[in-house]
Amino acid sequence: MSKTIFTNGTIYTLDTSQPLVEAVVVENGRILDIGSHQEINLQWGRNGSKIIDLQGKMVTPGLIDSHLHLSGIAFNFLDLNLTGVRTKSEMLEKIREKAKTVAPGHWLVGMGWDENLFTEGTIPTIEELDHVAPHCPIYLKRICTHAFLVNSKALELCQYHPSNDVPTGGKVVLDPKTKKPTGLLLESASQLITKYILERTYQELKDGLQQAMQFAVQKGLTSVHTNDPAYLGGLDSTFNMYDELINHEGQGLRCNLLIDYPFLPQLREKRMFAGFGNEKLQIGAIKIFADGAFGRRTALLSEPYHDEPNQFGDAMYSQETLYQVVKEIRDHAMPLAVHTIGDQALGNVLDLLDQFPKVKYRDRIIHTSLVRQDLVERLADSSRIADIQPRFVVSDYPWVKERVGDNREPYLYAWKTLIASGVLCAGGSDAPVEPVDPLLGIHAAVTRRTPRDSHSGWNEKQKLSMLEAVQLFTLGGALATNEENVKGTISRGKLADMTVYSNNLFTMENPDELLETDIEMTVIDGEIKYQK
Repeated sequence: MSKTIFTNGTIYTLDTSQPLVEAVVVENGRILDIGSHQEINLQWGRNGSKIIDLQGKMVTPGLIDSHLHLSGIAFNFLDLNLTGVRTKSEMLEKIREKAKTVAPGHWLVGMGWDENLFTEGTIPTIEELDHVAPHCPIYLKRICTHAFLVNSKALELCQYHPSNDVPTGGKVVLDPKTKKPTGLLLESASQLITKYILERTYQELKDGLQQAMQFAVQKGLTSVHTNDPAYLGGLDSTFNMYDELINHEGQGLRCNLLIDYPFLPQLREKRMFAGFGNEKLQIGAIKIFADGAFGRRTALLSEPYHDEPNQFGDAMYSQETLYQVVKEIRDHAMPLAVHTIGDQALGNVLDLLDQFPKVKYRDRIIHTSLVRQDLVERLADSSRIADIQPRFVVSDYPWVKERVGDNREPYLYAWKTLIASGVLCAGGSDAPVEPVDPLLGIHAAVTRRTPRDSHSGWNEKQKLSMLEAVQLFTLGGALATNEENVKGTISRGKLADMTVYSNNLFTMENPDELLETDIEMTVIDGEIKYQK
C-alpha cells in the first residue's frame, strides 16, 4: 500500500521525545515516521507517495471524547431538541409545533431542556404541557437525563396512580397543595413511562446513529467512549449497529462501548470482555450510577447541601447492594465506569474498589465533580482515571455554588488539584448533556466560564493550561481505555489519527480565540474522514 505524507504543518505530537514536527508519514493506518519537512521529503517523498499539504496549520493527535452518549446525539436528530432553549414560552412553543407533526398513537419525545438557562419562566406545569399538546403523550428528558417532564396524556396511557410503586431511587413530584403530579419525574421514576413508549425501528436508530457519528467527526473527534445499550435496544442491537457502521460501512470514528450493568449477564454469555473487538470498535467498562446530580440535589454529599441543610442527596444503591454489584462485575474481570458527582458517592465507590483486586483495564470515575483532599490522594492510582467533563462548569455555575457553599467550592470541579496530585484524567463532554465539541470543552477547562462571559473564571485556581486541556482530550482519552500505546500521541507505530485546526491553540494570546477556531480536517487511520 502506498504511503501518505502529511507535511508542511505545525504538528504538536504530545510525545516528549519529539514534541514538534512538520511532517508525518502514514502507511497501513499507522504512523511510519515523523520529522521535518525536509527530512521526511528526502526519506519518503518519492515512489508514488501521496502528499497532503497542511499549509502550516496546527495538528494534534486525534481528539478523543472520553464520555458521551452517541445515542442521545442520534435522538437529537430524530426527536425534539430543546437544547439551548432560554425561556419557558419558547420551550412551550417548540413543543406545540412538534406536536402538530405527531401521528395518532405516537409519542412526542424530546430532550435537552434546562430551566437554569431560562431568562423567563420556570419549568412548565403539567397543565401547560396539556394545553400545547392535548392529543399526544409527552416525554421530555432534561439536559442532565436525571429529570423528566410528562403530560396528563402520558400518565393516563401509563395507568399512573398514586398507589403505584415507584422504582427505587425515583420520585414522582407532587404539588404540595393538591397532591397531584406536577409532570416532573426524577431519576428512575422515568421507568414508569419509558416502557410504554413505542420503540423506534432498528433502521431508524441506525440512521440516527450514523448522523451522530458523522457530526462527531466534523467536530474533530477520532475516538469516542459512548454509553448506549439502554437506548439502542439492548446489547446485541447496539453492538450490531456499531459493527455495521464502523467495520462494514467505513464510518471511521473509533468507538469504545460502555455497557450498562443490567447487560452484564449477556456479556458473560457471549464471552465478551473489556477490549473485545478491534482497534475501531471495542467493548469497554461496565457502567453504573453511584448517585444523581447537583441540579435536583440528588448528588450524594458527605455534608448536607448548603441551600437545603436537611438534604444529603441520594445513593443509587445501599453500600451492601453496591458491594454485590461491584463483586459481580469483578467476577467477570471487568473494569467499572462509575457515575459519581458527590464526594460521599466517590468515597463509597473507592471504599469498595479498595476491597477488590485490580483488573487489566482502568476503573473510570465519571464526572468526579466534588472531591476532598483525602479522596484525591486515593484517586492517584495508576489503575484509576478521573473521567471529567470541563463544560459542566459552564452549565452549573453560578447556581452550583449555592448547593455546596464557599467551604467546599475549592474542591468543586477541581481539575488542577487532580492533575497536580498525580490523578490520571480524561476529558469528555457527556453529550448531549453538553455540546459534542471538544474545543468548547478545552475552552471551559482553561477559562472556567461561559463563552459569553468576560470574568476571570469560577474558582480560577483550578484553571488548566492549554496543554493540560488538550492532553485531556488526547492522551487522557487513550489512558481511559488503556490504549496509550496505540493512540493519544503522534508517535511512530501508533494509529494515524490526527486533528487539524484553523488556528494554533498553543500560540493564542486570548483563549476566546478557541471560539473562532474551526476543525479543518479529521484524519482517522491515515484517511481524511472530514475536511472543511
